[in-house]
Amino acid sequence: MYIDIIVEVLMAILRFIMNPLLYIAAFFAVYLGYRRVKRERRFFKIRILNGWSEFANFAKVSWAASILISIIILAAGFVVPSEFLLLLTAVSIVTVLAFIFHLLSPIVTIAVSFSVLVGLAYFGKTFTVLGFTFEGFAYEHGAAMTVSLIAGMLLIIEARFIRKVGPQFASPIIEQTKRGRNAVAYFSKGIQLVPLFFIVPGDAIAAYLPWWPQFSLGASEFSLVLFPVVFGFQQITKRTLPTYFYPKYSRSIFILAQLVLIGGLASYFIPLIGVMTLISAAIVRLLISLYFKIQERTDAYAVAPLSSGVIIAGVLPNSPAEKMGLVAGEVIRKVNGKNVLTESELYEALQVNAAHCRLEILNHQNEVRLAQHVVHSNDHYKIGLLLVN
Repeated sequence: MYIDIIVEVLMAILRFIMNPLLYIAAFFAVYLGYRRVKRERRFFKIRILNGWSEFANFAKVSWAASILISIIILAAGFVVPSEFLLLLTAVSIVTVLAFIFHLLSPIVTIAVSFSVLVGLAYFGKTFTVLGFTFEGFAYEHGAAMTVSLIAGMLLIIEARFIRKVGPQFASPIIEQTKRGRNAVAYFSKGIQLVPLFFIVPGDAIAAYLPWWPQFSLGASEFSLVLFPVVFGFQQITKRTLPTYFYPKYSRSIFILAQLVLIGGLASYFIPLIGVMTLISAAIVRLLISLYFKIQERTDAYAVAPLSSGVIIAGVLPNSPAEKMGLVAGEVIRKVNGKNVLTESELYEALQVNAAHCRLEILNHQNEVRLAQHVVHSNDHYKIGLLLVN
């Protein structure tokens, strides 16, 4: 028995490695970094993060979350049809290739895949793609609850991902206001990988224990699949700094995740609730993106030239500016005791004492603070500041 299970786990890993979604998503993670670096060099003549940063983040799987959800799936015996995973792969690939990451939320891709298969079963239709025949399945035998609960757990991971990665990859871009002045918006776009073990009907593992699995879709034997769940997001912020915007955005998705979990539990008693939960949650998730997009579609910018000093658009990693705790949106009022109103005045003031800089800064709470740092010969000549004039 145990040898069979070990072999099946190895086969599940092999299925993961052979899934084309994994490689397409990895390619686009690299492409995101290339696009970001190219954009930053166009506006500021320098990149902020390494071009491989998005791929490194993609490859740095949140194993704790992946293992926890996989354990829940396996322990509770949440079985999903293999054709659901096939269609989820296809829907995810199409969404990634379209490069519209608003649609790459797990609740959207899962709801679309699940709804298509339930619709096929309801209308008695089938279709074949690349030799795979999709017949659909009934939602009444545990599928609606299983898929809803998995989608809810993935939404929680998505909320955490956006909260962390949104500010980290917020790339400044220069735009012109209606008055023709330069201002800064921040563009974030990220993609994440979450490997999950799924149980599908098959012929590899028999139900050795009477309580496992509980939701079997009528099957008595099962197989394991390690599946690369891929999701992403994209957003432009203008009037709100990324450090404040993404926690609010993330909180909305986390609340939605809780509602999906409640709907999934309720579908144990009324399966139709699970179907309605998935469809309505997918619509709400898209409305959340639209709401925050509209909120930021304004001519009021959080980072624009001021008459009171020089506003920071960005800070390079490991630079003197970062070591002084400077962040985007703060205003530099004095450098080495001199008032500064433009970028040229700031760097002229830095030359007053090339080995040491002392700054007077107005922070996000409109409070004045002082920062200083010893400048070394290998430090960036602009002390790592990205500024807007």
